Amino acid sequence: MINFHISLNILCVSLAVILDFILGDPNWLPHPIIYIGKLIGAIEKWLRKHFPNNIKLKWASLFMVFMVCIITYTIPYLLLKLSIINNIVFIVVNTLIIWTTLAAKSLHTAGIQVYNALVQDDIKEARVKLSYIVGRDTTSLSKDEIIRGDVETIAENTSDGIIAPIIYAIIGGAPLAMMYKGINTMDSMVGYLNEKYKNIGFFPANVDDIFNFIPARLTGVLMCLTAWVVKGRIIESVKIMIRDRKNHKSPNCAYPEGATAGALSIQLGGANTYFGEIVEKPTIGDATEALGHQHIKKSIILMYSSEILLIILSLASVIIL
Repeated sequence: MINFHISLNILCVSLAVILDFILGDPNWLPHPIIYIGKLIGAIEKWLRKHFPNNIKLKWASLFMVFMVCIITYTIPYLLLKLSIINNIVFIVVNTLIIWTTLAAKSLHTAGIQVYNALVQDDIKEARVKLSYIVGRDTTSLSKDEIIRGDVETIAENTSDGIIAPIIYAIIGGAPLAMMYKGINTMDSMVGYLNEKYKNIGFFPANVDDIFNFIPARLTGVLMCLTAWVVKGRIIESVKIMIRDRKNHKSPNCAYPEGATAGALSIQLGGANTYFGEIVEKPTIGDATEALGHQHIKKSIILMYSSEILLIILSLASVIIL
């Protein structure tokens, strides 16, 4: 049994964050999410073949949740078990695995590619770049809709791709952080409310909501506290986040999106098209400022500021306690 000390995990997380800032997700390194995605795809195919009935498929999706959680936790755990022979080796392995669960630089890169296309007035290219990071149909989006989609994705993934993995890594090291990524990847692949996925994605989506409950709210708070970095107001960010916290089909997404909207004085939300189906969403925030491509850069700065604040607070807690 591995005893995960929180102080040691905070050290590993801090090192992993630095690695992510510098290297991101290098092309030469096979990313675990690719293999997690293949695992989920294989399980989905098997479940659809053996449980064609919708009700049975919904309950069978529990099997997907259990398998993905067990596998994504066990593999990092065994790797760390092998590395216990030496403290330095253990720290290195724990840090490297945690690094693969973080997505700040990759999210920055993906978001800024949309920004660069908009700066060059290349709407078609901006739509293509946005399509890589959102589930909605981007083929006919206007400039404002592209900006909104990019900012929303950066805000939401600040929680899913950065703050949540950090929290779970601090609590349970690399295994728990990787298990969280498995859960979140399931949600991104099958957790939709349309006809195709509403049954097989029922338990994956709900488990993801549970695991993101605290991280999403903490992300919103961190964004509010760092609103001043993008010349926003902390009080206004808190006000919008609390006011519009339920203006989303997800019980979690409106917290980081609301905090971002409040910090940038913009309005997010509204109708989107997913797999040919139009989904109406309430708006989040007030349209005090017209959407502009500069808001993409500001949302990226807010993302980094929130992550850095969490690391500072974590390191401070080790020193104080």
